[in-house]
Amino acid sequence: MDPERTNSQVEAASAEPEPLRTLDTATVKELWSRTYNAQGKPDWSHILPYYHPDIVFQDSIQRIEGIAEFTALCARLTQRCKSLQMDIHAIAQSGDTILMEWTMTMAFDKFPSTPVYGATKLVLHPDGRILEQRDYYDLWGDIFNGIPYFKGPYRRFMRKRFG
Repeated sequence: MDPERTNSQVEAASAEPEPLRTLDTATVKELWSRTYNAQGKPDWSHILPYYHPDIVFQDSIQRIEGIAEFTALCARLTQRCKSLQMDIHAIAQSGDTILMEWTMTMAFDKFPSTPVYGATKLVLHPDGRILEQRDYYDLWGDIFNGIPYFKGPYRRFMRKRFG
């Protein structure tokens, strides 16, 4: 048995995990900017510790409960996207709620980059981690805007049906 290897394993095992920073507008903006980048696939590894084990995530497509399901959702999105970039335009906080407005640009293998415009509401648990995340966006409208022959009919249908 290599004593040097054993000692480094013990040191690594006894090392305290880095304490989480307080989530506020500056921290959220910095963490999200590192997660979604123009250089390639998103990386959630540094942000997942900020989510509470009982996270409830909801968007236009799905509702996910629990950190295991949320982590799996992030992995699926990483697999599907060639790249994913998020630009945060505005961010504000009131008590335990943080709101942000953003543009997310997704690139898939066989399709051009597609911008999606939206907003996110984060609700913090008393321990400071994210307990609820609700993303608001018009997924189909933003995607259909990028399809030349479908954009016009889709928008006419929406105006006719929904004003």
